[in-house]
Amino acid sequence: MPRSRPGHVRAGVSRHRARDAKPVIDGLSSRAQSEINDLERARTYLNPGDVRTALRLWKDYVRLPERQLWDDYDQHNLDWDCCGDPLEARVLLDTVTRAISPRSARELRRIISRSDAVRNRPSPTYDPDRGRGTS
Repeated sequence: MPRSRPGHVRAGVSRHRARDAKPVIDGLSSRAQSEINDLERARTYLNPGDVRTALRLWKDYVRLPERQLWDDYDQHNLDWDCCGDPLEARVLLDTVTRAISPRSARELRRIISRSDAVRNRPSPTYDPDRGRGTS
């Protein structure tokens, strides 16, 4: 049987690799991202994309107006059934930083600390004359 010519063999093969869509976290190196992807596959309590979702939940939560957070607390409206509990997401992020290498954990903590800084910043002072246009 004669050998096929390499050009004919390659003609039927796609030049683009079919890659699984892996969630990417902005600000992480490919090494850290790879460790997180491996961790999400290896641990039974994690699914692909859980760390990215936890980061998004925490980031969105800390950017809520403080009055809305207090309203939720006062009315005991701490059920996050619709879109996930941001406080549990923050705990998950701490767990993940302990499970990956120190170098990757530093990168992830740097991203988490940006949101933590937003949460811990002081509220703006109240100025009753602001916006009245008094001179």
